[in-house]
Amino acid sequence: MVVCRRFQWQVLQTIFDCLIDSYIADKVGIAEHFLSNGLADNLKANLKALYADQQMLSAGIGNNTLLQQDKLIRSDKIYWLDPLHNDVHENDFFVLMDLFVRYLNSSCYTGITGYEFHYALYETGSFYKKHLDQFRNNKSRAFSMIMYLNTDWQEQDGGELCIHHGDHLQTIAPLYGKCVFFKSDELEHEVLLTHQPRLSVTGWLKVD
Repeated sequence: MVVCRRFQWQVLQTIFDCLIDSYIADKVGIAEHFLSNGLADNLKANLKALYADQQMLSAGIGNNTLLQQDKLIRSDKIYWLDPLHNDVHENDFFVLMDLFVRYLNSSCYTGITGYEFHYALYETGSFYKKHLDQFRNNKSRAFSMIMYLNTDWQEQDGGELCIHHGDHLQTIAPLYGKCVFFKSDELEHEVLLTHQPRLSVTGWLKVD
């Protein structure tokens, strides 16, 4: 059992290092299979059940009293993950994130103190125009993370994440289990028009 746990941690550490190293190299970290197939399957099932039960709500722009909805800018639907749900699969996700935050803080001294994540569903024809993830009146979001839940995604399905670097655009297909990681206040980005329902868990690592 100890050997098994050690092997599992070595696999996770390799994935974490891939995400961190690619971020350091190019300001955008990318790691395949950050979510295991089992965890991705379960989170996808949760998301689809929430959508079928009409519990996912139209996402807004801004925060607190500045929150507004504008479907000409953003047209996805979301549902926040919360430990109070006591959902076994969300809890497994939180365990993974706790491990990653601990590793990130110990290896890069980032000082992350918390996180927040939601399910995100882009229905066919949805998009999110170019934006930054950090609020003007709240600087707590340090890093953005997106983990994709789309199986059998094809190029013609659209829905790419388009990141605006200073001298070029980077497009990233929303492939199953992949994680994307970048500074929330640094890179403008957008979700291009999707031609198939596009599913993810999206959120932010935060500092006090």
